[in-house]
Amino acid sequence: MRIISGSHRGRQIIPDKNFTARPTTDFAKENIFNVLSNYINFEGISVLDLFSGTGSISYEFASRGANEIIAVELNYNHFAFIKRMSKELGFRNLKVYKTDMFMACQKLKGRKFDLIFADPPYNLPSIQQVPLSIFENDLLTENGIAVIEHPASVDYSALPYFYERRKYGSVNFSLFRKKAPGNSCEE
Repeated sequence: MRIISGSHRGRQIIPDKNFTARPTTDFAKENIFNVLSNYINFEGISVLDLFSGTGSISYEFASRGANEIIAVELNYNHFAFIKRMSKELGFRNLKVYKTDMFMACQKLKGRKFDLIFADPPYNLPSIQQVPLSIFENDLLTENGIAVIEHPASVDYSALPYFYERRKYGSVNFSLFRKKAPGNSCEE
């Protein structure tokens, strides 16, 4: 796995052998970041990375100039790896919290993020609740984007704020926006 772009472009990230996370493939990550770059300028934004796993997505945002990144990871080994790697990479703007995603969303209620990325385990029983928790806790800025990575069997298209679905190989991303670009209408 590698950092695709920005100040640390090409840097290889090699997770510890005890990792159980399923990192987003470089192919899928590169494609979703290409899509996102058409919607948002990464420089100076605030990012919430839920189910951070290896931290790959957080490192990508930090490398591309995000001002603040909060990574949330419940697994201690993964949490410790992200902390160690962010220090090694010199990402002082990356904070890592060891907690449950749903609890983190409640604690962060009212905080606003320009971009929220969530990559829950595909077998998570409450996977349908992930985008709902983001919006119920009002975590996204008015023009922000939430991206949820999920298996093909999950369909978020009927949920409020669903914007579009992208598929790269076996990886699916659903994008959510409070306000569609160019749409001045109220909800």
